[in-house]
Amino acid sequence: MTEPTRETTVRDWLARRSYRAEDFPLARLRELRAGAGGRVSVVLPTREVATTIGPILERLVPLREAGVVDELVVVDAASSDGTAEVAAAGGARVVQESSLLPEHGPARGKGDALWRSLAATDGELVVFLDSDTEGFDDRFLRGLLGPLLAEPQVAFVKGAFRRPFKLGDTTVPDGGGRVTELVARPLLNLHAPQLAGFVQPLAGEFAGRRTLLEQLSFPVGYGVEIATLIDACRLAGLDALAQVDLGERQNRHQPLRALSAMAYAVMVAAERRFGRPELDPGALLLPLDGDVEPRQVPVQERPPLASLRREAA
Repeated sequence: MTEPTRETTVRDWLARRSYRAEDFPLARLRELRAGAGGRVSVVLPTREVATTIGPILERLVPLREAGVVDELVVVDAASSDGTAEVAAAGGARVVQESSLLPEHGPARGKGDALWRSLAATDGELVVFLDSDTEGFDDRFLRGLLGPLLAEPQVAFVKGAFRRPFKLGDTTVPDGGGRVTELVARPLLNLHAPQLAGFVQPLAGEFAGRRTLLEQLSFPVGYGVEIATLIDACRLAGLDALAQVDLGERQNRHQPLRALSAMAYAVMVAAERRFGRPELDPGALLLPLDGDVEPRQVPVQERPPLASLRREAA
């Protein structure tokens, strides 16, 4: 019997583990929750997002009131624009990221906030949502949570969506996700082709079972999404991973030069998983007027939370 080709492996997985947010309307989620038991936590890491966090919570609080989720937790990065106050007024429990697991020093980035949030929540299922999404819809939460409730074999769910790129009055369909297309997708095809079916491997919208999430290392910065995807596959297997079509997502775009730091962090996280586990890179050097400017990019990794619990026991 011949081994399946890369294409066959990915196509078979896509056929088994692809979902749509529309598959999980509120009524179905309530039925699934009644049968599944356990608690559901929703985590939103925030940094200077006062203009978007309020509308997002307006769509999420009704799901908590409907019994679909148990807690909405905003993990804030000491925002100066009133993000924490808006979130608290909107019905979320707000915690400052550096107040969580303070023995590990100040939080260093989004990945650090996600890792620390596991210590601030108690849900058996945890959903992570970005907090800078414009035009947020509750399908983001419904879609990510649905496969975990409907399929006991599924342990990790990644959001898939179309990302238009807006520049002034011009919109380029599917023009967003530049680091995904230029860095993450080629890396996965080279080193982990079984993951090539993920439309948005760097999506900040993902969910998982706590039993798996607490076994994962979390890069403190931009490397967290690709790292958790790769490690989840290695620990749980491809068939325990799923993706859900969430439609279209519009968020803030960074200047092209700023994406160098994001790409650097993604590549460091991938390199550590594809053959250089001890990689300890220096600053990212950027050419500037005949000189170079060293830019410090947070690439440290936090250990699996389960290992800390064992050490403390």
